[in-house]
Amino acid sequence: MSKIEASSPEVSRRGVLAGGAATAALTAAPSALAQAQPPVARPVPTMPVAFEVNGRRQELSLDTRTTLLDALREHLHLTGTKKGCDHGQCGACTVMVNGVRINSCLSLAVQHQGDKITTIEGLGMPDKLHPMQAAFVKHDGYQCGYCTPGQICSAVAVLDEIKRGVPSHVQADVSAKPQVTNMEMRERMSGNICRCGAYSNIAEAMAEVAGVEEARA
Repeated sequence: MSKIEASSPEVSRRGVLAGGAATAALTAAPSALAQAQPPVARPVPTMPVAFEVNGRRQELSLDTRTTLLDALREHLHLTGTKKGCDHGQCGACTVMVNGVRINSCLSLAVQHQGDKITTIEGLGMPDKLHPMQAAFVKHDGYQCGYCTPGQICSAVAVLDEIKRGVPSHVQADVSAKPQVTNMEMRERMSGNICRCGAYSNIAEAMAEVAGVEEARA
């Protein structure tokens, strides 16, 4: 037997496996340590936006993902506009932009650069109610009150839509001038949900403001 063969340690299968496992552990340790480190915080992208809210110019610097609803509630503290479903299905967040009603939870604030926005606070306050607000009180159209700001904003916009001749899905002749009927108002208000079921009271309030004694079916 040569001196080299005599001095070489015996290599076993168990030794090879143990050595491989140790090497793998040492290799993985730095990676595991890196994963344990907290991610580096990156600045939130913001964008300046300026619009007119209830007759007053407002300038904000907002996260580009901020909805118009959150800009109104969280940044301008106009909490009359409610956050209901946050999916555009209940109408509680309805406001008017340039005279047209929208669901503010579905619209980004940065989309409204230079727009004129009206919230429930801009329609009227307790000491000076808008005619629609007064009619809601008279006909008990508010009930629990959570959906009321959106209902009122939508009701005001609906009567304006009818006045401007904007057609609806229930019109047999969309080229004809729409009329203030019970069916017209119910169709146009269908995007505003009232959990208390005050729909008939709301229709009565709208009919009064529209100047008709009772909306025709």
